[in-house]
Amino acid sequence: MENLILQLKNQIIEALNLEDMTAADIDDNEALFGDGIGLDSIDALELIVLLEREYGIKLANPAEGKEIFKSVASIADYISRNRKK
Repeated sequence: MENLILQLKNQIIEALNLEDMTAADIDDNEALFGDGIGLDSIDALELIVLLEREYGIKLANPAEGKEIFKSVASIADYISRNRKK
């Protein structure tokens, strides 16, 4: 799981062009939206594309996204349970 979390952090930084951040800057359980890292709805769409492209995961119900994208740890947990690739 540690490797997946680190990989995810780097993929998020790259996909969202967070040039001022490193993987070490993102706490595993830090909120990605709102008062946490401060991502927005456009970033959420990018995360959905990332899951589909890198892990073969297509969100059947977009409403699930709020829970899945709560933190890097919650995304990693979802990937480990639903990975297709």
